[in-house]
Amino acid sequence: MCGICGVIYKNKMANSQQLISAINILDSRGPDNKGLFIDRNVGLSHSRLSILDLDEQANQPMISKCGRYIIVYNGEIYNFKEIRKKLNLEDNYWNTQGDTEVLLESYLKWGENCLEEFNGMFAFCIYDKKEQTFFCARDRIGKKPFYYSFCNGNFLFASRPSSLFILDNIPKDLDKEALRNYLEIGYIPKELSIYKHIKMLPAGCKLVYKNGNINISRYWDYRNIEVDRTYEEKTENQIIDELDELLLSSVKYRMISDVPIGSFLSGGIDSSLITAMMVKLSNQKISTFSIGFEEKKWDESIFAKEVADYLQTDHYSKILKPKDLINLMPIFFKNFDEPFFDSSAFPTMAVSKLAKENVTVVLTGDGADELFGGYHYYLIVDKLKYFYKFPLKLRKILSQILYQFPSHQIKLLAQAIIQKDLAAAFAFSRSITKDFDDVANDDIMKQKSIKNKFYDASLKMPKNLDAVEKALRIDAHFTLPDDYLQKVDISSMAYSLETRSPFLDYRIIEWAAKLPKKYKVNQGINKYLLRKLAYRYIPKEIIDRPKQGFRVPIGEWLKKDLYDDFVKLLESYQNEELNISNISKLLNEHKLDKRDIHPLLWAVYIYLKWEKNR
Repeated sequence: MCGICGVIYKNKMANSQQLISAINILDSRGPDNKGLFIDRNVGLSHSRLSILDLDEQANQPMISKCGRYIIVYNGEIYNFKEIRKKLNLEDNYWNTQGDTEVLLESYLKWGENCLEEFNGMFAFCIYDKKEQTFFCARDRIGKKPFYYSFCNGNFLFASRPSSLFILDNIPKDLDKEALRNYLEIGYIPKELSIYKHIKMLPAGCKLVYKNGNINISRYWDYRNIEVDRTYEEKTENQIIDELDELLLSSVKYRMISDVPIGSFLSGGIDSSLITAMMVKLSNQKISTFSIGFEEKKWDESIFAKEVADYLQTDHYSKILKPKDLINLMPIFFKNFDEPFFDSSAFPTMAVSKLAKENVTVVLTGDGADELFGGYHYYLIVDKLKYFYKFPLKLRKILSQILYQFPSHQIKLLAQAIIQKDLAAAFAFSRSITKDFDDVANDDIMKQKSIKNKFYDASLKMPKNLDAVEKALRIDAHFTLPDDYLQKVDISSMAYSLETRSPFLDYRIIEWAAKLPKKYKVNQGINKYLLRKLAYRYIPKEIIDRPKQGFRVPIGEWLKKDLYDDFVKLLESYQNEELNISNISKLLNEHKLDKRDIHPLLWAVYIYLKWEKNR
C-alpha cells in the first residue's frame, strides 16, 4: 500500500522539490521508502509501505527492462504469481519477487487489456517515455483512490487532493454539485471532488493522457449482469458450496504477505466469517482486533470476544471513552482532506491504530452488505415496491393520509411513496436531509441531486431486476466506494495499515450479481445465504444478533461536547453556500430533543470545520 503522485506539465520542467513535498503529504500511506523520477516536463513520485518483496529493488518508481516505461502503483495484485507464469518469461529475467514488476510487464505484453488479468485493488500510472503518455487505472470496485486535475494545460494525479495543490496552482473553487451531494448523502459521489478543478477517477475505469487530451473509459461494470435463473435448479447447499469455495479462494489470496497479518473482528457475520476462514487456512494463530466503548449500548466488543474465543485467535481489544474518539479529530482532518460525514471513521481509526501495533495488514468484511443484502434499507425498499404498483395520483392521496399521523417515521414513509420512482425512493431513504429545511442556498440546491444520479445508474441495469437488486447495485456503485471504502482506506492509511477485503474479489461480485434476490433478502431476513454459510463455521447462537456496526454517539456530542464549537463556527461563517439561519434552527431543535437531526447536523459541522481550515 502506497501513496502516488505525478505530473505532465505543458510548458515547464518538473520540479523535484515540488514532487518531494507532494509525496511527503502522503507519508503515512508509505513510510518505508520514497522514490522520485523526472524526465523533463514529467515527474513521478512514490511513497512505499512494504508488503511484498521487501528488497529495495522493488521500490518505485519502477523502470521497465527496456527503459521506456515507468510505473507508480498503489495496491496489491493478488494473483500476480499466476500472471507471472502466464507471461512465460525466464526466471532470470525478473529483478523482483513482488507484484509491481508483474503489473508493468503485463502492460508491455497486453497493453490496456492487462486490466482484465488483475485480481486486486489498485491505482496506478504507467508513463511511456517515447509517446509521452500516461496510462492510469483504478481497480474494479474502488478500493484505492485516484484523484486528477487537468488545469492550465497540465495533467496531475495523486492519491489525495492535497498533494495536487503543491504540484500546480490549481484554483480552490468549490464544486457546487459536489457540495449539494455531500449535504444530501454525506459523501461526494464518483467523478467529483469538493474542488471544481479536481476529479476522482471512477472505480473500474482507465484514463489515458496523450497529446494534451485525456480519455476516460470504463473497462468493467457489473451493474448490467443478469440474474441467473439456473440457480433455481440447484439446491441451497450447492449454492452455499459455491460461495464457500469462492470466498475461501479470495481469503487465501489476501493472506499472501511478507509482513504480519490479522483481521478486524466486530463479532458480526462478515468479519467473523472472514476470520474463521483465515483460521482454517493458516497454520499459525490469527491476530484479531476490535474496539469497544464504555457505554454498553455502543459496545460490540463482547460479541467480538465470543467469536475470538470460539476461533481461538490472539485477540486484542481496547475500550474507549467518547472523549478518546473526539481526540482523534486532528488526525481525521489531517487525512480526510475533503468533507466526509461517516462518523464510523473515528472507531475505524482507533482500531487501525490498535492493529498497527501488532501487524501491517488486516482483512476486513467490507462489501458483504452491498453484495448480499445486509442493510435495513433493502428491507425498506422491499416493502416500498408494493406502493409503487399504484399510480402516483393514488400514492399522493395515501401520502396525505399518512402525513396526518404524529409519528415522524410514518411522515417519512408518506414522502418515500411519492418519489419519482423506486430509485428516488431509495435515495430518499438513504439521504440525511430527509424532510428537514434546506441547509444550503438556492444556487447549491439547484445542482444535480443524488436522486437523479441514482436514477441514471438504475437505467444501466437490466430492466427486469427486482427493486432490492437495483438498490444493492446502486449502493455498490456509489456508497460502497465513495463512502465506506474511502473511510477504511484513509482511516487505516493514517496509521500505515493495509486493509484487504475478500468479499470484494471481482469473482464474488459477479457471482453475487447473478444470485437471485431470495438468497439475499428473504421474507424479512437479510443476508440470507451468507448467514447459512457462516453457520458452517461459527455456531448460530454466537453470530445471530441484530446488526449494529461502528456506532458513535454523534447526537450526544452535538448537544454537549461539540455544541459550543458548532455555534462559534456558525457565527464566524462568512461564505454564501450555507443557510445559517436554517442550520441554527435545526441545531436548536436537536439540542432540545424535538427531533433527532444528528446525521445532517454532523455533515454540516464537518463541512464547517473543513471550510475553516482549507
